[in-house]
Amino acid sequence: MAEDEHMRPTVDLDVQWIHGAATDPPVQTHKAAPGTWLLRQSKKVNYEGPFLYLLVGSARAMLIDTGATADPVLFPLRRTIDDLIGPDFALIVAHTHAHRDHTAADAQFAGRSNTMIVGHSAADVGRFFEITDWPAQEASLDLGGRTLTVMGIPGHEDASIAIFDENTGLLLTGDTVYPGRLYVSDMPAFLESVERLVAFTQNHTVSHVLGCHIEMTTRPRRDYPLGTTFQPHEAPLPMTVTQLVEVRDCAQRVAGRPGAHQFNDFAIFNGPCRAAILRQVARAFAVSALGAIRRARRP
Repeated sequence: MAEDEHMRPTVDLDVQWIHGAATDPPVQTHKAAPGTWLLRQSKKVNYEGPFLYLLVGSARAMLIDTGATADPVLFPLRRTIDDLIGPDFALIVAHTHAHRDHTAADAQFAGRSNTMIVGHSAADVGRFFEITDWPAQEASLDLGGRTLTVMGIPGHEDASIAIFDENTGLLLTGDTVYPGRLYVSDMPAFLESVERLVAFTQNHTVSHVLGCHIEMTTRPRRDYPLGTTFQPHEAPLPMTVTQLVEVRDCAQRVAGRPGAHQFNDFAIFNGPCRAAILRQVARAFAVSALGAIRRARRP
C-alpha cells in the first residue's frame, strides 16, 4: 500500500439513491468525500438513470459523463455543476464511453468558460489523455493535488475508459462493470479490458468499483427489465474487487457462447442478444401493465 493511501479520506457511499419516484428531483448530488460528488439522473427523466462523477482538484475539475437528456430544463446538469464548483472554475468534461446516455448533455457546457469537452471517439480520447498505445497504456491526469489514472477498456464500446482516483481509491468503470446487464459488443476486447482492470487492482488499493447504472435488484440473479422507470429495491451501486474478478471469470466462461448469461450480481450479454432484448421488453411491458392494473384497483 502506498504511504498516501493511509491518508485517504473516508468515502461515504451509504446513500439512498433516487430511483424514479414521483418526488425525485431531476438530478441528485451526493458528496462522498472532499471534492468528490456522485450524481444520479432521475429515472423519471430517463429510464437509464445514469450515474455521473465530479472530481475536483485545486486547479480544475473533471465531470465524467453528462447523462441521458440534453434538455437543460428537464435535466439541469450545467446549473448543478456550476452550483457545486462555481461557473468559472476550470472543468474537463470527459466520458466513460460514447453512448448517448452518457454524452447527451454535452451541449449544456458549450460556451462555458475554462471548459474542455473531450471528444467521443477512441482517437479523441487517446489524444486528449496522451495515450499513444491505445488501449494498453495508462495515462495520468493532474487536477491539482489530485492525480487520476486513465486507461482504455474497450469491449462494451470502442472508446470506453476506466478512471482511478488515487485520492479516494475509487475505480470508475462506466458500463464495463456495474450491477446490471453488461452489454459486450467485442468479447476479445472485453476480456482483455477486464483482465487489465483486475491486474490494476493487484498493484493499487481500490476502495470501491463504481459503474454508471444499477439494473440489478436486491435479489440475486434478478434484474429490473429494460426500460424500468421505478426501481425501489435496487442493488447497491458500489462493487468490490472480488466482484470485478467474478466479472472477469464469468466473461471467460461464456466467451464462446453468444447470448444472455445471468449471474448473482450482474448479467453478461455476449453479442447482439436480440431474443434476450425482446424478452426484456416483454418483461417491462408486463410489469407496466400489472402496475396500471394495481393502481386502477386502488380505492
